[in-house]
Amino acid sequence: MKVAIIGATGYGGVELVKLLQFHPEVTLHSIHTSSQEGKTINESYPHLTRIIEKDLTEIDVKKIASEVDLVFTSTPTGVSRKLVPDLLAEGVRVVDLSGDYRLKDGKQYKEWYDLEPGDQATIDAALYGLTEWVTEDMTDVAFVSNPGCFPTSVLLGLAPVVQENLIEEHSIIIDAKTGASGAGRGLSAATHFSDTNENIKIYRVNEHQHIPEIEQTLATWNKGIEAVTFSTHLVPMTRGIMSTMYVQAKEDVNEEQLFNLYNDIYKDDYFVRVRQAGQYPSTKEVAGSNFCDISLAYDERTKRITIITVIDNLVKGAAGQAVQNMNRMFGLDETTGLKIAPVYP
Repeated sequence: MKVAIIGATGYGGVELVKLLQFHPEVTLHSIHTSSQEGKTINESYPHLTRIIEKDLTEIDVKKIASEVDLVFTSTPTGVSRKLVPDLLAEGVRVVDLSGDYRLKDGKQYKEWYDLEPGDQATIDAALYGLTEWVTEDMTDVAFVSNPGCFPTSVLLGLAPVVQENLIEEHSIIIDAKTGASGAGRGLSAATHFSDTNENIKIYRVNEHQHIPEIEQTLATWNKGIEAVTFSTHLVPMTRGIMSTMYVQAKEDVNEEQLFNLYNDIYKDDYFVRVRQAGQYPSTKEVAGSNFCDISLAYDERTKRITIITVIDNLVKGAAGQAVQNMNRMFGLDETTGLKIAPVYP
């Protein structure tokens, strides 16, 4: 099948380029940008020299849609809400990596993103693509909204205990840490080397745009969950997210029960690896891969469950999950083109 990428020069976009170039069932037909038209992808990213030689071309929706089977929109917030309706109207399928269509309530989008939402019909048409928890057949789905990086790590970790109603609904506290690539390729004082090196800082306290996305999905699993405490930290590394979730158990449990639950729920999900009891994951162990590694602990004194997840924010948190969703949309095994070992050490 032929695919195109709109927004190929950001970190998420170039990760898509790399993954799709080696996908056995895909031809990467075209790559598009609004900022570097006329250049080649190699001029923007020299590491791709001899791997892919393609021009970065303008965004012409009608032309793109007429030439490919699916379009990935890996654009800054606010861009996809204008592009996606036109692409869908042209009859092409879309996987959107931006945050424009993740929230079903347009008022929430305006509140948290400070932008006008997309049209409601397109919002309603978007399937939220947390792949491991999409139970429906995706082969007839035209439009997938790819989850955010933080929500992917958080929701994969919380899903089993939330769905099994094992925790107090108002007890969820999430402490998440990310590498600098999560902020994108654009320069800013917040991600300047001299500011991030040998430093760790909390940011967007109680204001992160992924809060309503997390709450929206949790509420579909358990209507009693209305709000979570979610704190994000920037740490001096390039890739990776570690999310540590603290939740209060409703009844006495033990670690063996918890591990049995997680192993049973994720036994058929190749990209979710539940670690052995007493073994805790690190971001380097998933770097460059589409894996989410999970571990747990239970404190008998406090009846508090600790859930730890790690992902690569650009792969499982973005491009890798987008390819996973594309695979499902076209009836392929969802691991196709994604069985990539983490880069270690």
